[in-house]
Order: sequence, then C-alpha cells, then structure tokens
Amino acid sequence: VMNVITIEDYKSTYWPKLDSAIDQLLTQSPGDYIPISYEQIYSCVYKCVCQQHSEQMYSDLIKKITNHLERVSKELQGSPPELYIERFNVALGQYMGALQSIVPLFIYMNKFYIETKLNRDLKDDLIKLFTEHVAEKHIYNLMPLLLEAQSTPFQITPSTMANIVKGLYTLRPEWVQMAPALFSKFIPNILPPAVESELQEYAAQDQKLQRELMQNGFTR
Repeated sequence: VMNVITIEDYKSTYWPKLDSAIDQLLTQSPGDYIPISYEQIYSCVYKCVCQQHSEQMYSDLIKKITNHLERVSKELQGSPPELYIERFNVALGQYMGALQSIVPLFIYMNKFYIETKLNRDLKDDLIKLFTEHVAEKHIYNLMPLLLEAQSTPFQITPSTMANIVKGLYTLRPEWVQMAPALFSKFIPNILPPAVESELQEYAAQDQKLQRELMQNGFTR
C-alpha cells in the first residue's frame, strides 16, 4: 500500500526533488550529462498523481518554467545586436532540448490530469510558454536582424538561421507573413509556387518590411 502523501509532504519532499531536476534540465548545455535519476523523478511524479496532487504539481511546474523563461527573456534583452541571433538560437535550442526530457518525466500527470481534466497536452502548454514569454517579446527585434543577416554572407551560420526560422514557424506559423521569402527558404511549400517575376516582388517586400520595422523604432 502506498503511503499517504500529504500536501505538506508534497511541498517539503516531493516538489523540491522535481524542482531541482527541472532546474538542471532547463539550464544544461546540449550534450551535458546530468546526474538525475530519471527512475526516481518518474516515480515521484507517479506517486503525486496517484495521491491527487496533479493540480498543484501542474501549477508549480508552469510557475517554475514561466519564471525561468522570464529570466531568459531579460538576458536576451540585454544582448548586443551582434550576439542577439546566436543567443536567441541557444535559448530556443536549450529549451526545446529540455522539453524532450521534462515532458516524458511528467507523462503520468499529462495522461491523468492535463489530457483528461484540461483537454490539453503538456508539451503544447510548455511550447506556448516559450512563445508568450520569450519569442513574442523578441520577434520584432529578431526579424530585422535575421533579414539583415540573410543578406550578409557569413554573418551567422546557415544552421543557426535554419534552427531559428523553423523554430519560429513551429511556435507560431502565422509569423511567416512577416517575412515570407525568408521562411520559404527553410520551410517547404509555404509559398505559392513562385514565378520568376514574383521573386523580385518578394525581395522588395522583404526590404519594405525591414524599412517599416525600422521606422517603427525597431533598431538594428
């Protein structure tokens, strides 16, 4: 028989374990090995779900990750333009990488609480947090820099450009409209088949967007 886990037990013993594991996952660099016992965390989540602490655990998880993303966003705001794209790329990559571990750890909570009670999915919820707390706040600074980098060879690596553009598309497909020609380079079939004469038009649209963004105070 499973021992009863009171809300005090949850707060003093169970959540702190989860909290520190999530911390490590959110801040690891790609390829780091983290000394976390997945088994232990997994069973910790399972016990809390069985003892009806899902709602509290979900709320704690969202709060924890939101605070983390607000810090990430602040750090990005302090980045000089020449490091901005790289740093956004690292933040995006690190977070998406962390989700690959965090989401499976909370699989029971997802199954028995988020999907059934909230009719949502944990991964979607966590991606949405990044969209709201980081990407939306930076998209108007990032876009002109990406367009500029695209027209300047070797300013950033093609893989960085590809990661960011695909990432932004995943977060919010309608952002394509901000720079159709840029997105179409990395995402197949998002533009209608282009006729030669239209390509010049796309280029002109790109430049127009850059000018408009700059006129609206989005400095490079």
